[in-house]
Amino acid sequence: MVDGAELREALERWFGFPTFRPSQEAIVRDVLGGRDVFALLPTGGGKSLCYQLPAVLTPGLTVVVSPLIALMKDQVDALTTAGIAATYLNSALDYDEQRRRADALHAGAYKLLYV
Repeated sequence: MVDGAELREALERWFGFPTFRPSQEAIVRDVLGGRDVFALLPTGGGKSLCYQLPAVLTPGLTVVVSPLIALMKDQVDALTTAGIAATYLNSALDYDEQRRRADALHAGAYKLLYV
């Protein structure tokens, strides 16, 4: 388990924030502890970080189901800028690009996949 100082260090390293917003740290701790979590936060409350930070800190792939193509792109762009390997697969991509991303996904190139 990651202690509070390590969590805050990872938060700043990957996302540039010195502190968590209300409830974020407890949610992230529960996710990292393997517990099921339902987090109801307001718009702008930092919900995305509650799954993105655990994705960075744990092995494997995190799959994010998103209803909006524009939101997928925005999230992936921000993660990529932060040095976090992320991609999306959706109907806006042509077949060749979908295939390229799927091949990279199978090769373990990504930490987060938005669908």
